[in-house]
Amino acid sequence: MLHRPALLTVILLCCTLLIGAQTPEVQVLTSGTKTSLRGLSVVNDNVVWVSGSNGTVGRSNNGGKNWNWFTVKGFEKTEFRDIEAFDASTAIIIAIAEPAYILKTTDGGETWKTVYQNNTKGMFLDAMDFVGEKYGMVVGDPINGHIFLAETWDGGDSWKEYNAKLPADSGEAFFAASGTNICLFKDKYFMLASGGMRSRLITKDKTIDLPIIQGKESAGANSLDVYVQPNLNRSGRMIVVGGDFANDTATTGNCFYSNNGGKTWKAPDVPPHGYRSCVEFLSQKDLLTCGLNGVDYSPNGGRTWNWISKESFNVCRIAKLGTAIYLAGNNGKIARITWR
Repeated sequence: MLHRPALLTVILLCCTLLIGAQTPEVQVLTSGTKTSLRGLSVVNDNVVWVSGSNGTVGRSNNGGKNWNWFTVKGFEKTEFRDIEAFDASTAIIIAIAEPAYILKTTDGGETWKTVYQNNTKGMFLDAMDFVGEKYGMVVGDPINGHIFLAETWDGGDSWKEYNAKLPADSGEAFFAASGTNICLFKDKYFMLASGGMRSRLITKDKTIDLPIIQGKESAGANSLDVYVQPNLNRSGRMIVVGGDFANDTATTGNCFYSNNGGKTWKAPDVPPHGYRSCVEFLSQKDLLTCGLNGVDYSPNGGRTWNWISKESFNVCRIAKLGTAIYLAGNNGKIARITWR
């Protein structure tokens, strides 16, 4: 997502004209597994991991042709809302709530070690992100009026609560919809997108009110992405999506983009066609977003969106090392983007 190597970004930039002349299509690879998939990590064009409800984790080593499915022992009824994978053997998952757990595997999902546990009442982990393979951060719903953040410096083997307490407004929280409302950068700077009664862009040194629809528990920003330029830490080009998942066909106030680091925001001329739980930059101008009633694609930086599929998905991600793009959703559904 945000921590793709510069080489990948160069590849994507070189392909922009080609992609822009093509139309993306959603190719469903597998479905029918009794799990709702919200965690998705695409290591490269071959290695893909997913995580979901009922203690389920899936892994493919051949670009989604075949899948190995695991039920994590002792967590058979747990929801794993986000996953971060580093190769075919190593991955980290978060178990959302009371108690909240972070687990790690180094043997391809066969066994998992608990690397963090928090029994605090009200604990609910929402999403995580990594920059490289060592530094990572997880965000959770506010506890005692402050946003919960924990970080790791050793690849997820140990976690420590973030030393600064960031205040949250009443009714403000984070959606565990796709694991994409937190973004990390090379300088360890982070950005968060909150939702609920209030929706904001939150960093360690400032907050920015988001114009996205908000004011009820089911509304607000679900996903944030920031375009990273070649050889630079980050650009000012960013986008948030969300809406109201209780009214998933409504398009008003469900997407906004900024070209100046969040100072000002613009609504699309043609917005995504409903509530959207995840958004991803494919290149500087090409974006993909998905939600309960389908998938939208923008070839112009988020200004207009084309409804390319009415298949429901929770999350979409592009490979960290490659160009493959995958989606995952309910009923164990996994898909890949193809171009025609």
